[in-house]
Amino acid sequence: MDPTPARPLRADARRNRERILAAARAAFEAEGDAVPLDEIARRAGVGAGTVHRHFPTKESLLEAVVGNMTELIEDARTRLDRPDPGPEFFGYFALLVERGADNRALTGALAKAGADLQAIADGPGRELLAALGALLARAQQSGAVRPDVTAQHVKALLIGMYAGDDWLGGTPEDRRRLLTVVTDGLRSRP
Repeated sequence: MDPTPARPLRADARRNRERILAAARAAFEAEGDAVPLDEIARRAGVGAGTVHRHFPTKESLLEAVVGNMTELIEDARTRLDRPDPGPEFFGYFALLVERGADNRALTGALAKAGADLQAIADGPGRELLAALGALLARAQQSGAVRPDVTAQHVKALLIGMYAGDDWLGGTPEDRRRLLTVVTDGLRSRP
């Protein structure tokens, strides 16, 4: 085991990594896993060697794209500081539904590539569920959400939303209708 910690990336290397991840996310969402690393490099405006230094294999790039949940986690934490917990919880739930719709092609590509989705999502996934649970608890304390619902129930509802959205064809109109049905079921009744 190497006792020296990994050095942080230089600012330019960090920017390149972010450009690569953004280009890869867009490419994988639009075209699946068939996009070559050289094409991702071109779209990111970097050389192929730069992509390979950051991500030696396509699978490592796919995993990095899916595993990057920090933006969603930070969004949840920001919502926790806002004064009206009900709308913040329901807004975050809607955001997760939309993100899931955006990422289905990506997660499908990962599964096809043989990536371990559970291993990828374990750390950030736990953080995301904890943040969702905190938003849920605040919304329940304010009376906006039924008290008998847990974060695991909300996670199951999200999974059901993704499956239902796929089954219905993934149109924004159907997604909004499903979202309304599910959120109406989560709301507290007078």
